[in-house]
Amino acid sequence: MVSRPPLRVLVGKAGLDKHDRGARIVARALRDAGYEVVYLPAGRMPAEIAEVAVDEDVAAIGLSVLSGAHRRVFADLVAELAARDADDIRVFAGGTIPPADTAELEQLGVVEVFGPGATTERIVAAFDQALRQQGAGR
Repeated sequence: MVSRPPLRVLVGKAGLDKHDRGARIVARALRDAGYEVVYLPAGRMPAEIAEVAVDEDVAAIGLSVLSGAHRRVFADLVAELAARDADDIRVFAGGTIPPADTAELEQLGVVEVFGPGATTERIVAAFDQALRQQGAGR
């Protein structure tokens, strides 16, 4: 049996939002679940996040936004990925995102939105569902 290398995912923060505890917890949970995690600390804009995702050959991006700018950040990120012919990279959203905005983010192509209180088990299961069970890999 040929073993596959672990799937690579990028976890990070967008913009000036500096509170990264949740993103770090998610990164560790994904690593513990067998993913290879590339972590981007705060201060990154969507274009830079997309560039790193392509350069690092990730299958997914998990991005935390607590600033209230989630609609703009994810719209820009999805556009930046498409501009790089990388719209096959799956995008997950987390942070303080109002439930009323979930449908809009999903229409952009965000796979799932995790709000406050989402468990690491649920997050890992969603990544597994979207990536491992669908045979993702770049």
